[in-house]
Amino acid sequence: MRVVRSSVSSRRSGTAPIGQPTRDFAREVREHLRRTPRQLPTSYLYDELGSTLFEAICRLPWYRIWRAEQALLARHAFPLRSLVRSCSSIAELGCGSGEKLAALMAGAIGGRAIDLHLVDVSATALALTASRFSGFPRVRVHRHQQVYTEGLSQIGLNRDAGRLLVLFLGSNVGNFHASEAEAFFRTVRRTSRPGDLFLLGADLVKPEKDLLLAYDDPLGLTAAFNKNLLVRVNRELGADFDVTGFAHRAVWRPDASRMEMHLVSARDQIVRIRAARLVLRVTDGEPIWTESSYKYKRRQIVTMVEPQGFARREQWMDEPARYALTLFEAR
Repeated sequence: MRVVRSSVSSRRSGTAPIGQPTRDFAREVREHLRRTPRQLPTSYLYDELGSTLFEAICRLPWYRIWRAEQALLARHAFPLRSLVRSCSSIAELGCGSGEKLAALMAGAIGGRAIDLHLVDVSATALALTASRFSGFPRVRVHRHQQVYTEGLSQIGLNRDAGRLLVLFLGSNVGNFHASEAEAFFRTVRRTSRPGDLFLLGADLVKPEKDLLLAYDDPLGLTAAFNKNLLVRVNRELGADFDVTGFAHRAVWRPDASRMEMHLVSARDQIVRIRAARLVLRVTDGEPIWTESSYKYKRRQIVTMVEPQGFARREQWMDEPARYALTLFEAR
């Protein structure tokens, strides 16, 4: 493996890179906390500790997304690896630990040269994923410590003439509101040429009890993941949030087809965030909205993506877990 480039960006829609200037972090926190209802940007959940906690959450028996996606990738390994062999460039957006990417590419690389683009805001995730391909001397790993849109722009500027496969797995698309998702798919299409491929993983609507267990697990890992956002604001922005003064709450909104995570104040309190030049008066029971995770119907996935310049080629579904992988081709 040869690491040929590392790109670092200051911000993106959806997630914020580690090492981003404090003023950018402070600006986003200030803007979100002044909304009604109060919010904190989902992007900042994924610092080093947050990423580690999320990897642990993926292994919990109540959070079935990771295992369902792994099962689909294994079940359909032959056609998927054939697709990999047809591509000279592969990009994964939000690579995480790289385990799924490594499984997908196993047996498909051979001795040929391939450009592997990894886009993630976590330097730890990028390093871990890159290390999985250290035994492949002709795999050129390009690390983009950027938000998705900026990473895609870099890929578009530096790709070769061959076919590109873009992977967006783990139902990360669920963090986008509808208009944001459509804009994101248009960005993927702008990076693509006719015939390029886009593999999208998306979680489907399931019983409320299953969703609540997944987002408020009995071991409290999701609560720790959520509260770590306050720890990060304290550490990086000089805030004085009392982490013990907030409770984790997960809510299913059937009318919007989304799970929400909130941090709920346990009392009236005043919080100072020095870098954001903000004094926050939070009342007893007041929530701060930290994440949305949309759930889809199978056909809805296609109707979201196709109008942005793609055609569906295949769709595979794990019925018990209610999870889908959908393969699109750029028109």
